Formats: sequence, C-alpha cells, structure tokens
Amino acid sequence: MDEPTKVSSAATSQVNGPHFADVVAQQLEAMLASGNYDGVKTLLQPVQPVDIAEAIGSLPLILQALAFRLLSKNEAIEVYEYLDPVIQQSLLDRLRSGEVLELVEEMSPDDRVRLFDELPAKVVRRLLAQLSPSERRVTAQLLGYESETAGRLMTTEFIDLKEFHSAAQALTIVRRQAPETETIYSLYVTDRERHLTGILSLRDLVTADPDALIGDVMTRDVVNITTDTDQEEVARAIQRYDFLALPVVDREQRLVGIVTVDDVIDVIEQEATRDLYAAGAVQAGDEDDYFQSNLFVVARRRVVWLALLVLANGLTTQVIAMNDLVLKQVVLLAAFIPLLIGTGGNVGAQSSTVVIRGLSTQRIQNLGLMKAVFRESVAGALLGLLMLVVVVPFAWWRGESPLVGAAVGISLMAITTLAATAGAALPLLFDRMGLDPALMSAPFITTATDVAGVLIYLRTASWLLVHMNQPL
Repeated sequence: MDEPTKVSSAATSQVNGPHFADVVAQQLEAMLASGNYDGVKTLLQPVQPVDIAEAIGSLPLILQALAFRLLSKNEAIEVYEYLDPVIQQSLLDRLRSGEVLELVEEMSPDDRVRLFDELPAKVVRRLLAQLSPSERRVTAQLLGYESETAGRLMTTEFIDLKEFHSAAQALTIVRRQAPETETIYSLYVTDRERHLTGILSLRDLVTADPDALIGDVMTRDVVNITTDTDQEEVARAIQRYDFLALPVVDREQRLVGIVTVDDVIDVIEQEATRDLYAAGAVQAGDEDDYFQSNLFVVARRRVVWLALLVLANGLTTQVIAMNDLVLKQVVLLAAFIPLLIGTGGNVGAQSSTVVIRGLSTQRIQNLGLMKAVFRESVAGALLGLLMLVVVVPFAWWRGESPLVGAAVGISLMAITTLAATAGAALPLLFDRMGLDPALMSAPFITTATDVAGVLIYLRTASWLLVHMNQPL
C-alpha cells in the first residue's frame, strides 16, 4: 500500500468522528507543503464536499487556492458553494479570470446570487456581464427581488410537468432534466401559461401506471408561497409541512422557482444568529459574520447599545439620590440593593427569553398573548414566594431589624412579579408594533427592572419606617 492510499484510508476511517474535517485539513496541509499533489487527490476522493470545504477553509491563505485547484471541475463547483463567503471572495481574487467565470457560470442560481450579495458591486457587474445570456437573465431576475424574500432565496432549477403527460413521458422528462435540477423528489405541474396547477412526488410518479395521465395522479391542493414572502415565513412553512421544497409563484400564480430545505436551514441559522445578537444588545450587522469583523467594528456595534444602557442606568442613581434620607437612617438597606435588582433583572431576562423564543416558534400565539403575560406574572410571584424563604430570614438577621427583613421581603415579591410581567409584555408590545421583539432584550429588561426595583425597595422601606414609628 503506497503512502497516499494509507492517508486516504486513515481519513476515511474518521468519517463518523467529530473532528473529521480537522484530520483531513492536517493531512491536506502536510501534503500540499511537501508537493504531494497526487496524494491530495487521493485523500479528497472519498470525502464529502462539505467536509472538503471545511478543510480548505482551515488551511493557511496561501494554500487554499492551491488545494481548490486540485479538485475536479464538478467537485470544485460543489465544494465552492459550501465555502464561507470570505473564503469564496479570497479564491475569486486568486483564481485566474477564466477559472472564476467557469466556476460562477456552473453554480446554481440561488448560490450564485448569495455569492453576488457578498461581493463588491463592481465585481458583480463584471461577472454578470461575462455570464452566458441564459444564466445572466436568471441571475438578474433573482437579484431583482427584495433581500430576504422567497424570490431572492429560490432557485429556478426545477422540473415542471404538464397534466396531459403520461407517467412514462414524465419519467423520461425527469431522467433528462435531473442532472441540471436541484431536486427531483417534488415535481410540479403547470399549464400552458406556467400557472401552478398541481404537485406529485417522485414516488407517486414511479408507482403510477405508465399510461396514467399526470392530471389524474397529481395533487391539486398545493401549498405555495409568493416571491415577496419573508424568508422566516418560508422557513416556518417548510418546517410546518415537512417539505423538501416549496414552490414559489408570482402575482399571476405562475411558477417561477422553488425554495429547498437546505436553503431554509441557512435562513434559520442566520435568523437565530440575529436574534441572539439582539438579545445580547449587539448589532449583528448586515453580514452577521461577527467574528470576521475587526475590533473597531466590534466596538462600534456594542457601544451604541451600551451607551443607551448607561444613560438608562443613570435613572437608578437618581432614584437612590432622591431617597438618601432612608438610607442614612438605616444604612444596611443599601447592602440589599444589588440582591434585589439582580434578582429582578434575572427574572425579567428569563421571561423575555421565553416569550421571544415563543414568538419565534409561533407557539405563544397558540397559548394567547394575554394568557402568556398572565402566566409569566404568576410565575414571577411564585418565584418571589420561594425566594422569601431564604432571603427574608437572612435579611432580618443581617440587618438586625425586622424593618430590613420586611422591606426586602415585600420588595422582592413586587420586583419579581413586575420583572416577569415586563419581561413578557414588552417583547409582545414590540411585536404588535411591528418591531423586532428581540430588540427588547435581556439588557433592556434588566435595566428597566433595576430602576423600578430600587424605587419600590426604597419607597417600601420609607413607608415601613413611618408606620413603625421611626420617622425620617
């Protein structure tokens, strides 16, 4: 057994391991550095395109283009679609113009559009002008749709049949068009004006009588979306109906493309990333590639929200200053301010997280908005009661006075209930106003409950002082 074969077998034995791409990358880098190009081809032959893409992406910049050039033409096109956008752009800069044009020409339309979205406008115009007329027309059509809609997400590579086709004729069409089509498991039926009239699965077609007409075999009740449907709604529809693909129609109900499940997975990841950034009061940016950004961009995305939060927290300082008399009389009251506002912030953050996630999955709509808020309010009250068991005795003992224990206990109940209610209600209010509910994130809920919590605590302590015959 020669050396390349040994290496290939070693890599293949790791296919099911968690670090398979890392193993391939290490062996790939060693072979490229030593000039063993035949070994590289043997190594990558049994490896899946997505793993090759990850392995190339982890190579030093100077070796990425070299590794990519060693792939076969068909393999290179498939691997390129899995590469990170930053690496895609880097390869375009390093490959010869003829190689770039051939690569872009052979990409599927939806992947080509995603690449163009990441490239400078000048480069896009140059590449678009060099495409074949048919590919240029399709690409320009997809680029004409609004960003983050089904029209921008879809591919135009699909198989459409006619009702008057027999099952045998349809199978012949499928065999002929399959190599150029993104998926063949869902087959669509259109009339002479390309209006969507039905759908059938590949299984239905294969098991049908060869002489049966497609119009008799197909399902006429077709779930479809329009070109201007938001990409999040597209993802929900595919998840709801467990489809591998979803047909896209224009305003005249003409079939213009399909959105496949692999594209939806990318959408789900993108939207989840944005929501997580928003929940942490971080601007995601248009490209959502936070870790590829330089430190100045990172600081700029964070400082806007942090500045707003600092200003909002200034209200807490103002509330404390307005109630300085009660703190002067019972100094130990100040020791429990961090405990109370921390608890309120944590409860509010939990409630907002639950509600924002419920809105994202549309589970909260089934429960009912008011019922969801009430449920979180009751949960906040129960949490306050449970925490009283530990906090009040400690506050009584540490404060050496029933006043401190009573003030902490009453305030804790009020703060946890208020925080849970606000944490649930504010994201719902933002959603009703047409704003992203994730913007009402944990830092904002925490800041709001800090201000309210301090005010409730100090006012409660002041009231107890007066009614316990200890005037200020």
